Amino acid sequence: GLNSPFGKTMLARRLPTILPSLALEESIEITKLYSIANLLPPDIPLVTERPFRAPHHTISNVGLIGGGRTPKPGEISLAHNGVLFLDELPEFSRSALESLRQPLEDGIVTISRSLSSVSYTSSFMLIASLNPCPCGFYGDPVKVCTCSSSQIVKYRSKISGPLLDRIDIHIEVPRVNCREVMEKDSVENSFAIRERVERARKTQSERYCKDSIFCNAQMTKKQIQEYCNINDNAKNLLYKAI
Repeated sequence: GLNSPFGKTMLARRLPTILPSLALEESIEITKLYSIANLLPPDIPLVTERPFRAPHHTISNVGLIGGGRTPKPGEISLAHNGVLFLDELPEFSRSALESLRQPLEDGIVTISRSLSSVSYTSSFMLIASLNPCPCGFYGDPVKVCTCSSSQIVKYRSKISGPLLDRIDIHIEVPRVNCREVMEKDSVENSFAIRERVERARKTQSERYCKDSIFCNAQMTKKQIQEYCNINDNAKNLLYKAI
């Protein structure tokens, strides 16, 4: 989750540039979904880039989750093996946001109809942005927030605790001084970061070559117990954090 009005959307849109290249299995999974949704161009037989989906906050539940008379994949499945970016998260309907909880947990969404049900894969990286308040300037050192306490509470209450719990990293994006940005001598570019990510993914892929998974995020409880052996000091630190 990202908040404040100072560059969060730009940061989110740059994330695909540092993600690792698709494995063949991932490409095939994405291609199947886009083919079912009639979104596969005739000149592209195989999707080779990670999806980046950024639906507008007015999207319907069916558009986000999937459905229709003949159930088709929604945005969460079209973002499979890629990024789903929800800009201005509180502006999405409460029901649409709540419907994200199970797919985030399971990596799959089931669309039920009276006579049948269809399941689509939906293992995506969710990035959500929101302002700290309706006007966007709560806590800003330069501009004064014009929102009342009740407005701020109402704005933040649009997002449930269980959904927030499923977002692993919450980042505040403060105002950045223009001069500070211009004076930066060396900034790591996306290519350098991506190389580092690729090395880490290669290590993980080799580690799990016999487990039918290829990255840490896919580990089951049993695999976590097998691969994540930590000493007592690390356990104590973990207990304190929880």
